[in-house]
Amino acid sequence: MFRPPFEILMMSDLSVRKRLEQAEERLSPYAARSVASRGREISEEPCPLRTAFQRDRDRLIFSNAFRRLKHKTQVFIAPLGDHYVTRLTHTLEVSQIARTISRSLNLNEDLTEAIALGHDLGHTPFGHVGEQVLNELLPGGFRHYEQSLRVVDCIENNGSGLNLTWEVRDGILNHSKGDLEILENGWNNVATLEGQVVKMADLVAYINHDVEDSIRAGIISQSDLPVSTVKVLGHSNSNRINTLVTNIVGFSQDNLDSGSKDRMVIGMNETVRRAANELREFLFSRVYNAGLEAAEVSRAREAITLLYHYFIDNPGKLPAEYKINAENRQRQVVDYIAGMTDHYAILTAGKL
Repeated sequence: MFRPPFEILMMSDLSVRKRLEQAEERLSPYAARSVASRGREISEEPCPLRTAFQRDRDRLIFSNAFRRLKHKTQVFIAPLGDHYVTRLTHTLEVSQIARTISRSLNLNEDLTEAIALGHDLGHTPFGHVGEQVLNELLPGGFRHYEQSLRVVDCIENNGSGLNLTWEVRDGILNHSKGDLEILENGWNNVATLEGQVVKMADLVAYINHDVEDSIRAGIISQSDLPVSTVKVLGHSNSNRINTLVTNIVGFSQDNLDSGSKDRMVIGMNETVRRAANELREFLFSRVYNAGLEAAEVSRAREAITLLYHYFIDNPGKLPAEYKINAENRQRQVVDYIAGMTDHYAILTAGKL
């Protein structure tokens, strides 16, 4: 009797997924393995074609929140130029850098990619300005990495969430560096090496593309960059990324080869770490804290404040999915505003 190929696949002794899981056994002994995952909150039948981490990656790519990243600001508020970095292009850069590092270290590239694709889903419109305003308005504060986890747990899929594996969720929640210097105590609070890779790749991506965007915007020039940083990392964007990634791979491989439990960390040597920290501090002082146009910042703050108070007073205007898993009205409103793109937030505030 004729059977379609998919049915034949299901009847075979070794499914595609099982072959992929067996291939993971050739990874580094320190790599995460999908068969050893701590699982999902709601148990599911395994996919015949994909490992658990590959399935998570696909769910993230096809999510509404991922699509909205294309119209969310990275640093500059609703920029008009075509070449400025958005949250989507930033996320893709982080994914590419993280996958290169993971592949070089023989770690689980699928887990790395899934964490990278989901790490910024909770970012607000208007970049860090939006995050600051919501942090001031929401009782208990607002942090984008916690919001990213809320997005995948209880906002996406009409409030049902994406039901991701524990390892992906841990990497998303713990990717942020906050005010810590690179590799300072508390930096590597991620459960998997793949999560540590994404945390490092996030840094490599943003300190480089934010330099390029700041030069494009006329806030700084190439000659403003600290001389010591340029000397160590290189003169161009590609030079800096190559230096950082190559150093991370070499330093981390030495750590893994040592076999010492307390050295199982993704890092970089002291010379490169110092230069990367110096470049990061330069960006904070010249761009993030002082370089943005005061008028643009003011308009962004005004728009988000207006939206917040309007929806607090008019909860019936909130979409239904934001009312399902939020403990109070303030949380519902913040979930809705945090999910907006820059353009939608401007349009909605303008109508009000």
